[in-house]
Amino acid sequence: MTEAVPAASASATREPWRDRGLPVAERVADLLARMTPEEKAGQLAGYWAMPAEPGAPVAPMEDDSHELAPTLDEVIDRGLGQLTRVYGTVPAPAAESAARLRELQRRVAAGNRFGIPAIAHEECLNGFMTWGATVFPSPPAWGATFDTDLVGEMAAAIGASMRAAGVHQGLAPVLDVVRDPRWGRTEECIGEDPYLVSVLGTAYVQGLERSGIVSTLKHFAGYSASRAGRNMAPTPIGPREFADVIVEPFVMALRDGRARSVMHSYTDVDGMPAAADERLLTGLLRDRLGLTGIVVADYFGISFLQTRHRVAASRGEAAALALRAGIDMELPTVRCYGTPLIEQVRQGDVPEELLDRAVTRVLTLKAELGLLDGPPDGGDGAALDFDPPEHRALARRLAEESVVLLANDGALPLRSGSGVVLAGPLADDPFAMMGCYTFPSHVGRAHPELPLGVEIPTLADALRDELPGVRVAASEDVLVADDADIEAAVAAARDAELCVLALGDRAGLFGRGTSGEGCDAETLALPGRQAELAAAVLETGTPTVVVLLSGRPYALGDVADRAAAVVQAFLPGEEGGRAVAGVLAGRVEPSGRMPISVPRSPTGPPVTYLRSKMDGAHDWSEVDPAPLFPFGHGLTWTRFEYGGLRVGGPAATDGSVKVSAVVRNTGDSAGTEVVQLYLSDPVASVVRPVRWLAGWARVRLEPGDAARVEFDVHADRTSFTGPDLRRIVEPGEIGVHVGGSSADTPLEGSFTLEGPVRVLGADRVLSVPAEVTLL
Repeated sequence: MTEAVPAASASATREPWRDRGLPVAERVADLLARMTPEEKAGQLAGYWAMPAEPGAPVAPMEDDSHELAPTLDEVIDRGLGQLTRVYGTVPAPAAESAARLRELQRRVAAGNRFGIPAIAHEECLNGFMTWGATVFPSPPAWGATFDTDLVGEMAAAIGASMRAAGVHQGLAPVLDVVRDPRWGRTEECIGEDPYLVSVLGTAYVQGLERSGIVSTLKHFAGYSASRAGRNMAPTPIGPREFADVIVEPFVMALRDGRARSVMHSYTDVDGMPAAADERLLTGLLRDRLGLTGIVVADYFGISFLQTRHRVAASRGEAAALALRAGIDMELPTVRCYGTPLIEQVRQGDVPEELLDRAVTRVLTLKAELGLLDGPPDGGDGAALDFDPPEHRALARRLAEESVVLLANDGALPLRSGSGVVLAGPLADDPFAMMGCYTFPSHVGRAHPELPLGVEIPTLADALRDELPGVRVAASEDVLVADDADIEAAVAAARDAELCVLALGDRAGLFGRGTSGEGCDAETLALPGRQAELAAAVLETGTPTVVVLLSGRPYALGDVADRAAAVVQAFLPGEEGGRAVAGVLAGRVEPSGRMPISVPRSPTGPPVTYLRSKMDGAHDWSEVDPAPLFPFGHGLTWTRFEYGGLRVGGPAATDGSVKVSAVVRNTGDSAGTEVVQLYLSDPVASVVRPVRWLAGWARVRLEPGDAARVEFDVHADRTSFTGPDLRRIVEPGEIGVHVGGSSADTPLEGSFTLEGPVRVLGADRVLSVPAEVTLL
């Protein structure tokens, strides 16, 4: 039974804001009018409470200054906006965390005179980030599937677990478009193409929101384009690239996904930190893109205006900048939006109208979540199961679809385990399956005495199950610092008929891993001495299948041509070992496609396919940025042929064109082809990419079968930011390219757009539907 709170008196029930039958706007306006500035500021603050024994004081998490924040008792009399990661801070059984959240909510509600609880938020990028919850594949793995429906299904499952746990908001998805894979947070990104990120990211948003969880888009905007791929470094980017590449995924996720929250980026663009940029967070995000929900600070992001960006001399000035820019809530814990902000308002340095604006947004969201009606009961913690069989099965489907077969000389699939040795530093490591925003990697590694919380078979476990007789000669050091590890792998390979060599990443945070937040790379060479290990094993002459379990693509120019096969899996989650082993053994059909290009050289320029003609190879530069394996590439057990291209048109600059092609399975096995449509603009008023992804369809065909794939291409999908920085459609020829990757498009054609240059508005067409008809 929930304990009564002071506001629940008979006289209080007559207050209009308590009337659930009134429109939300009226309830919020009435409540706001009753609040003091201190109570208003309380609704904008988060609180990261560290675990405590029952009855003991609740200790706060330290902030970036390494100073203790105020205690919970010191802040809850004002009210509280958010509770930070009650489930995601320490390993605890579900029932224990649920009870702790209920107790914290009771204390928050009882501590303020209105009886209003907090919004509880958690991380959820790779699944609900709590002990014992399903670890789903990482976002690049989503991108590799090119499977919109499956990503949405995963997000809905994650949201269902969170909702049952009493959580209201999830800090995902990441919509940063990969610009330089050296960036450690590449493992949190879907891919290097803004349309792929838009479609799959929006599917994630829709799944989470459909489950009743507030989805938080991040990081707005420009984080992934930081200089040299360094975390939090300045973003040297022009307004056209910013609009056409960086912002595009947020456009679709807000309009079609109806996301209710956005988190700002840590970076500065042209000297302006996102957290202090009113033109970005209000002018663009709200006025043009249509966000109606809340903007939350990335953790300590408001404090960073003072301590790192140095555009504020005090916490109060940092709070004033952030509030004016449009940040509604400070996360993870109260600092700038506490006493410093209140003093700014009391002194008249910050208009109370700005405070009211943010509080109105927060209270509106709380009303939508039912939090103006008292603390939630939190459900029955004993009944919570965060890794049910159906979620594990879903994780397995996603992992299987995400495995990319980059190269194969016929060595795969393996026919038997006899004579096969599995070696390498990631061969028998469960952490090879998980990104840094999974609970075992993010939190659990600080508690080595505890189990992982979920079953995570290693590649060795899974391959021995698939192919009995496989011998394992794994090493443990991901950096391969010891010569003995190389010598042991070489000896094992020499004694085998075939070697499977598992390389890649062990994710971590801030230098405690080879991939993850704060784990940026100087080059795209394999971590540590893995390239040396690979060269030594390949030198034995034993046919070697190289398996990459990584958060970013690595340069494979010295590996791929000598390996018998190359398989890429992007931190594929708790069922990733079984998925990769299934592909190696032939039980699983490889159908993944690369969401990020694979470089040839570790020290060359970024190799994203989305580049202009002069950004590619040309005779005035000796540097060739062509990738080893391009965006969209992936092999299967069979072969596909393309034909029958049909291109409609001409069409008006506000019309549409049908583009269709026939794909046929000409091999001996069933297989899935990802039919990809690219467009190009031979002559435009600004420099355009050589080609860009316009649409795709996953098509599974039995041997000899064929299908026609038809794309409905609206002229808006040819649009771009023009010379005057308005988004336009221009008349003229548009190239059409259909095939199996960005560099393999055997079908080429064109259509013409006719009429005047057209300036687009907020209602522009964002997607290209595809229809598949079996022939």
